[in-house]
Order: sequence, then structure tokens, then C-alpha cells
Amino acid sequence: MADMIKLMIDGKEIQSPEGSNLIDAAETAGIHIPNLCYLKGMPGIGACRLCLVEIEGSKAPMIACNTKVKEGIVVNTKSEKIQETRKFVIDLILSMHPLDCMTCTKAGVCNLQQYAYDFELKESTFTRKKFGFSIDEGNPFIKRDPDYCILCGRCVRVCRHQGTNVLDFMGRGVGAKVITANDKPLQESSCTFCGSCVDACPVNALLEADRWRKGREWEYEKTRSVCLLCGNGCDISVSTKEGRIAKINSGAVDGSVEKYICAYGRFGFDCIEAETRVTSPMKKVGNELKETTWEDAINIVAGKLKKAGSSAGFISTAGIMNEDALVLKQLAAAVKSKNLDTTASLYSDADSLKNESADIDSADLIILAGLNPNQWTRVLPALDAAVRRRVNSGAKLIVINSGDTNISAVAALSIKGDEAKILSEIAQGVISKGAKVPKEMVHALASVDPSDDAIKGAELFMAANNPLIFSSPSLYDASANLSLIKGAAVAVPIESNAKGVILMGIEGEGKSYKEMVNDGMSAIYAIGELPLSKRPKTDFLVVQNSHLTELAKQADVVLPSAAFLEASGTIVDYMGRLKYLCKAIEPAGQSMSHREILMAVAKAVGKDIKEPKDADIKKALKAKTKVSLKPFKKKEGLDVNPQEMIESINASVINGSRLLWLKESEKAMAVV
Repeated sequence: MADMIKLMIDGKEIQSPEGSNLIDAAETAGIHIPNLCYLKGMPGIGACRLCLVEIEGSKAPMIACNTKVKEGIVVNTKSEKIQETRKFVIDLILSMHPLDCMTCTKAGVCNLQQYAYDFELKESTFTRKKFGFSIDEGNPFIKRDPDYCILCGRCVRVCRHQGTNVLDFMGRGVGAKVITANDKPLQESSCTFCGSCVDACPVNALLEADRWRKGREWEYEKTRSVCLLCGNGCDISVSTKEGRIAKINSGAVDGSVEKYICAYGRFGFDCIEAETRVTSPMKKVGNELKETTWEDAINIVAGKLKKAGSSAGFISTAGIMNEDALVLKQLAAAVKSKNLDTTASLYSDADSLKNESADIDSADLIILAGLNPNQWTRVLPALDAAVRRRVNSGAKLIVINSGDTNISAVAALSIKGDEAKILSEIAQGVISKGAKVPKEMVHALASVDPSDDAIKGAELFMAANNPLIFSSPSLYDASANLSLIKGAAVAVPIESNAKGVILMGIEGEGKSYKEMVNDGMSAIYAIGELPLSKRPKTDFLVVQNSHLTELAKQADVVLPSAAFLEASGTIVDYMGRLKYLCKAIEPAGQSMSHREILMAVAKAVGKDIKEPKDADIKKALKAKTKVSLKPFKKKEGLDVNPQEMIESINASVINGSRLLWLKESEKAMAVV
């Protein structure tokens, strides 16, 4: 932790970490220094000049966004001269900006609008200049209108900082323009449509394509929640109006490397109103599914489960919430079945996902072992963006993978080969450098001869204060061995709450997911979107899901569950942190949350199950595994194609929203 220093800002004595800039130091003290180009967590560039301040002893005003605090300095942010300069800057920007604030979608959250108000500028005193740039709106996600651009560079910098590098400046001075490569539309660039630029833009130059007349900011009810569409479990902010979702933005703290959500999380909410949405219980009548009542559907399911007893099987996505998992476990017990498992068993064992929480924002060395996070393929895209941001902030990266990885381009060291062997060689390299390690590790690695690359990796590891290892679950044991020396190791699952469902006690005590699907069961209760399109061998199949999937079409009973934005609860994210989801909208039609349905079925079976409480969740979270030396080996039978599985468990989201456009356009580009 950085040392704290004292300084004066506007007559107020404050303390600030050494090395921080004046803008951040002032904000902690409740003093706002106007700015348009600064982005918390990134170095200041001083492009807008709004953050000029006076410092006693300095001959000229200083730019607050890139001026570091010093012990004892006295800062004035509101002198008459400084205020006049800021007013001049805003006046000049307004002369090149459309003054249609009455109808502008960004009204109320536009930084330029706010500063014009603060400095009492109704219009510019300069001659108006109009550029007439063409609008980029050929995609269903992001609208770019260069006429509104104030050249603050936020979009360029955030895009560059997370490694996508789609946007850049063309030209100089007032005639400059933010463009893609060759000034092509976004859909013809390498844009991932994550929308980070939209979150960063302080004006109306970048906006969600469908926002026009869907509400103004002050009309929205904002709900903090978590995205459940992949293993990252990103924080999101959901804006709703009149019970419908208007937009979704990143909900992470400003300045965090996790200030990111991908196209799936930002734009996939259209699926809530898709034609495939199931809003009423259904049962098979002849060869067709017909709507029925909840009472009828529940009684049918309960009767079949009671009859099946120990030969009943419960299979679930690992994207359900902790509360759902606890109730599901109790329902299986009520039926007297031990056959309960989730899709997490397809790519992980239980112990690998019980690691302690970690903090990527403070990591000075990141090791990726057997992982290939990728923003373009949307495989753990938030992890890819976070790692690249840490690298751009000074952290080192080591990539260890048997195949090629996109992220290796920003690595200080990339080693291709047998991942477990390479990890053992790095550990031996650390031992050869004289580091203090457990005695049993010294003995276990006595015969290991590290390669030159492994020695380089050991040197980077030794130099780090807070190394953090992200691994595939199959390589967790080998990775965690390094954390016995220092740092932390985290196994990264494919699904959002894989760690949570295991900590809640769903560990595959009876038959595994694969066994239940392949071997045949008297009855199968399938929950959520599963990577399964063909009906398993079973006499009775009930599917509990929000959409009529291919599997649901083959079910005997379909129970309509709420989408994750329609329910509240908790998950444990890939970093081991407990996160809270809040219901943003009411469930569609007659659908209910997973646990409400499960509790109703349990009651019909003869078991009253109470709604889990926070205390129940926190008690379950104590079941963490203590790290101890394990063999430097890769666990067998846990290899799946991450991209295929993510697309499979999100098939209804992709096919029921504008994300289908993205999928189809990527196919077309691949052919070309």
C-alpha cells in the first residue's frame, strides 16, 4: 500500500496516496475538478485542458489529470483565472457541437451539457462550425455520430487500454475525427461491440443504437446486478422504464480493470421478449406440448419424481443462483435421490473451484495457465480485457498454453507446450534461485530440469510482489503449487456460478451429469439452458427453463422459469467473491424463479422447503479447500471447447436477440 501524504486543496487539508493524481485526490475529498478527457484508472493526457489548477510556487497552471500529488503542496482549483479558462474551453467546444440538448438522448448525463450549465453558457460566442460527418449506424448495437464528438479521446483510450484497438484519431486540430481502420463502419472493423466506448463517451457521439425515444436518464430505474452468461460474472447496471429494460451498462467501479461487459451481457437482453420465451407451464398431450396450469404441471412432476425415487436424476446448468442450488439439493434429498449434478462437472472437479478469493487490480504479475480468454470469440472476454488493462498499467503477463493464444501478443513471456510440465519447471527455477519453498516441493521437483523460458518465468515470478495465476480447472493443482510459494491461484470456470453451486454442496455425489445423460434414468429433471439438444434416455423428462429450447420441445413437462434479470439472489464469481443480483423486471407471464418452482415441486412431493437466507449462503461459503502440494499434473477428462459450450448454454440468448446478427455477420466475414 502506498504511503499517504498531506496537501491542501481549496483551503482543505486532505490525505492522498503517494503517486495519485490531483483529480483523484480531490475527488476523495469531495472536490470536483472539471474534466472531459480523464478516465479513472488510466494516465491523464490533458487533452481537454479543463482540469487546469493553480499550485503555489508554480509559474503556470498545471494539468490536474497528470500532475502527481506532493507533500505539502497548496492547490487552488477555483481561482478567477482558472474559471475563465475553463469557460473559454467550453465555449470553444460548443461552437463545434450540435446544440440540440432539448431532444438529445444524453441529456441529463452529458458532461458537456453540465459544464455549459455551470459556466452559464446558453450558446457559443464563437462562429458556429458544422462538419457534416456521416453517421455510422449500420449495426444493431452502437451508433456513432462524429458531429457530436468533442475529441476528448476517451473512446480511443479505453479501446486501446483493453486491447481491442479499433478506434484512433485521423487528422489534426478541430478537423480531427475518431475513426476505425480506413474509416470503415464498425461492422467492417475488428470491433467486438462490447460497448466500452459507449460507457466512456461523455456526450452523444457514441450511443446504443436502439436508445432513441426509449427514455431519458432521469426516467430510468437503475438496478445493480450481475451478468450470468459466462464464467466472468460481470457487474452490470440495468436501466428500466415502465417495466422494460432500456439498456445495460457495466456496473463495475470506475477505475477498476473489470470495468467491462461484452456484447452478450450488454445487448443480449432482447431475448427476454423473444418468441421462444416460455410463459406458461406446458405438458405433452399426444405428440404436442399444450399449455396447462401450474397445479397440474407440478402434480405431474411430483408424482413422477416420487415414483422414480433413487432412480430420478437432476441435471442443471451451473448458471443458477446459490439459493436455487440449495433448494435443488433439498428437493433431490426429498425424492431420495443422490443423482444431482451440474454442467460444471464437464470441465472441472469440485476441489478446483473452492479456492479463496483474489484481487486482480493489485496483481503485478499475471500467469494464464491453460486459458485462452478472448474478447473476439467471447470466451471469458472480461478476463481478457482485465488482463490487458493490468498489463497496460505496468503488470507483467506470462502465458502458458499448449496452443496458440491471441493474448500472448501482450505477454512478457509466452511458453508453448505441456502446461503442467512448464509450471513444474518454473517452480524448479524458483527453487534454483534460492527462494524459500516447502521442503516437499524441493523433493518432488528434484529431477526437473527447467528450460531457459521457465527460468525467465521464475525470474518474473520472483520479482513480483503479488503474482496471480489464472488456470483452467484441469491445471488448478499444478498452478496452486506455485501459490504455495507466494501469490494466489484461481481456477476459472466457463459458467457464472460454477464455484457457487459446488460450494452449496452440489458435487455429483451420485451419478454424474454425463452418466445421467448417457446411461438412462427413470426420470430426469433438467434445469436451465444445457448443452444438450437430444432427449436423454428416460421415461420422463421435465425441463425447467425460460425458453423453449430444442430439449424443451422433447420434454413431457415444461416449467417456465424466470430469466436471470427477473430474479434476485447471489452467485460466487470466478474470483471467489460473493455477488448479489437484484431483480430488474418482473418475470414474464406465469414464470417463476428456479427456487420458487423447485419449492412448489418439493411441497407436492411432501417436503416444505424454506427460502434460503443470507446466513445459509455464508455458512456454505466456508467450505473452502486449503491449498497443499499436489502433483504437477493435468487432470484428465475435463476438456471441453469453451466457445462451443458458452454458445450452447446461451443459445436462447443469442438466437432470441440482436446477438444473432453478430453471430451471422461473423460467419459471413469468415467466409469472405
